[in-house]
Amino acid sequence: MTASDSEERIMNGQAWADFCDGLKEAGQLVFADKAPATPFDRAEGYRYLSRMLRAGLESFVEGGDPAFPVLRCPAHETIKLGADNPDNHYQSAPLNPDYDYRLKGQRGTVDYLGFGTVINKYSSGGGMKTDGFLDSREMDIGEDGTFEVIISQREQPGNWLRMGPETNALNVRQTFQDRKREVRAELTLERVGWEEDRPAPLTPEKLDRGLQGTVQFVKNTTALFEGWAESFLPTTNQVAPADQDYCQAIGGDPNIYYCHSAWELADDEALVVEAAHIPVCQTWNFVLQNWWMESLDFRYFNIHFNKHTAHYEPDGSVKIIVAHQKPDHPNWVETTGHNRGTMCWRWIGAESHPPVSAKVVKFTEL
Repeated sequence: MTASDSEERIMNGQAWADFCDGLKEAGQLVFADKAPATPFDRAEGYRYLSRMLRAGLESFVEGGDPAFPVLRCPAHETIKLGADNPDNHYQSAPLNPDYDYRLKGQRGTVDYLGFGTVINKYSSGGGMKTDGFLDSREMDIGEDGTFEVIISQREQPGNWLRMGPETNALNVRQTFQDRKREVRAELTLERVGWEEDRPAPLTPEKLDRGLQGTVQFVKNTTALFEGWAESFLPTTNQVAPADQDYCQAIGGDPNIYYCHSAWELADDEALVVEAAHIPVCQTWNFVLQNWWMESLDFRYFNIHFNKHTAHYEPDGSVKIIVAHQKPDHPNWVETTGHNRGTMCWRWIGAESHPPVSAKVVKFTEL
């Protein structure tokens, strides 16, 4: 599509009409054959679409210029996707492998800090392959906590994060164990060796392409994760190891071993999740999610535990109770009105990945 084509599409309204038609088509997601067919779950499905729309607009219309990259938070309390982690502060920025970039920061005290260059193809129906990865534990960091990383295709001295010829984004994960006490890393990203200090004004072509990219992101990303949720059904109410290669292909952290599955509980039932052995690890966590693979509302409800927040049994094991009402146990994960959804257990930086058991019981039998 040429610039003149976009000008015509903007002037006659076709760009906006196509955008609206695409969103209407994306709305069919909530009617997926295996998705829960309740008013509650449908409402969450439409809210999920609205969240993905906001994420798409921020990425493709507002912040998609790799010549002037800005680190933004793409997933948070009210934008969630793909089994988001409530313990994380996510950041991302567009990259162009023809440029070199400088990432500067103050380390802070957040427990885990990882950087990945990726080939993000969510908007085209693909996954998210990692090209380069750097763990802060491998970096040279000053005594005052400051550091600098060069992001480029050509290897650089010092802290270097590799880009490949197709790299198009930077992903940052900051994982907390104790959000109340740990201090987030403060980061800035800049292109190296260019004199321009500001981007060009908006053009009809940029807006047209941005609206089209947003629609494709909404349609393809939501379909990707709804299909993934359906694939968990055979292991309902189990903490089942996921296909780790697939997890990495859609943007997983190389330091994480993932367990994904579905859950379903009647009103009088509870799910007892038990980790008999906790290996040496940086951390672990368990998160309850809805059908759309969004973490439940962790602002107001207790929907996850990690290595720091969980209560341990005298033998060092961990038991977590997923239930609709409060049990006589400190590790209660609330279902927040849901009867089914998805769930995730992560081993982060672990020396081994022992099995985690789960069983459904009557609440009165706890």
